[in-house]
Amino acid sequence: MSEEEKNESEETKDEEKDSDEPEDKLSVTHHSVIINGEEIRYTATTGTLILKEEVNKEGEKPKAAVFFIAYTRDDVEDPDTRPITFSFNGGPGSSSVWLHLGVLGPRRVKPDEDGELPHPPYQLTDNECSILDKTDLVFIDPVSTGFSRAVPGEEAKQFHGFKKDIESVGDFILLYLGRYQRWGSPKFLIGESYGTTRAGGLAGYLQERRGAYLNGIMLVSVVLNFQTIRFAPGNDLPYILFLPTYAATAFYHKRLGEIDTEFEPFMDEVRAFSTGDYTTALMKGSAISSTERADIVKKLASYTGLTPEYIERTDLRINIARFCKELLRDEARTVGRFDSRYKGIDRDSAGENYEYDPSGAVTQGAYTANLNNYVRGELGFESDLPYEILSRRVHPWDYSGHQNQYVNVADTLRKAMTVNPALKVFVANGYYDLATPFLASEYTFTHLGLDPSLQDNITMAYYKAGHMMYTDQAELEKMKKDMDAYFDAVLP
Repeated sequence: MSEEEKNESEETKDEEKDSDEPEDKLSVTHHSVIINGEEIRYTATTGTLILKEEVNKEGEKPKAAVFFIAYTRDDVEDPDTRPITFSFNGGPGSSSVWLHLGVLGPRRVKPDEDGELPHPPYQLTDNECSILDKTDLVFIDPVSTGFSRAVPGEEAKQFHGFKKDIESVGDFILLYLGRYQRWGSPKFLIGESYGTTRAGGLAGYLQERRGAYLNGIMLVSVVLNFQTIRFAPGNDLPYILFLPTYAATAFYHKRLGEIDTEFEPFMDEVRAFSTGDYTTALMKGSAISSTERADIVKKLASYTGLTPEYIERTDLRINIARFCKELLRDEARTVGRFDSRYKGIDRDSAGENYEYDPSGAVTQGAYTANLNNYVRGELGFESDLPYEILSRRVHPWDYSGHQNQYVNVADTLRKAMTVNPALKVFVANGYYDLATPFLASEYTFTHLGLDPSLQDNITMAYYKAGHMMYTDQAELEKMKKDMDAYFDAVLP
């Protein structure tokens, strides 16, 4: 082979290699929405960006195609003055659909006439409670959720773990900031559920390792310290922290007889008992006196709607699954985990655990159908891949860095707030949330170890709804007002 033929052959191979390399795939569309009486014209950018990894001798190596939907306001002269918020949900294994079509985005799931979640078929409607008037929005689907996938030749499981998930989502944020020239913009994160765990970890990763300082973090239905929600022998903390939500649930379902106080004062009363006499009783263990134990049983029965006999059998420690099954057992009904106002029907009403979460079931269909129609229709993004709303592919999730300990990113957040005193945190809690109870959230933040001078950087908000408080129309409107006030305080 001549030198000329050899060079041509090598060029052909290089072209074939380039043509096989994964590429960004984007769709750009233009829309408008009315928010707070103002017309907001915006551009939607939908698609995948290729996340790459630096390789010493080979340059950059494609790792994953990360799907996102970004909304940017059109009439902005200087992007450096316009905040940008990166949003994700949790799971692990959840796409970003819930915050996207529930509260933040310019389109949302259309409720029925009573403001409740609808029955099929489902529709979207303009979201007058979107925060697009305050900030641009970027919804991120972590790898193996939504349309995000590892590229051919790469193993997806490398992204399915606490550490690598934070790194890959963080690196996507950095990629977006550079690609769309938004490093000068005020930067925010918002996460829900395990997404709050991710947000706490990102506060450290972006700031310490990448030099990206944030203006704010919004946490919806918080779990930063897994000790607060993991029922396990030797860990009495969840029994204490779940009790006020049990009481709220029993109050809602009228299982407490005559209550002569309003809801919030009743919650204050149960809080005080939970963190006072109940905590002391559990700390005593078997050393508790029979008289004291009887008093605790009586009080627990009055707050939970469960019988004293049942509470005795639990050894004063009521597990969430048992509560969901037991509260309405005489009606052959269960209560929801994500939102305990919802009722479910099990085949076996005599069992110990509920068969399904009725509050999860009522949301799944509406969000799934609407997202698939919306992306391929209004947003013009074509893909034959299934959109993974809640992916089981990510399990088992890798917590190998937390062997023999509970996952806890609370101190990571504390350090980020200490190093960057401008960082402000907004926390949204649902009274009927049995997945991440509000007292567990309060406990986490009162035990953050934050300097007193920074305590005012935390704003707590409460809603008479569940884990996804925005599925309730009245609470969605309240949440919009609370987030508007938060942005105005962070960026006056």
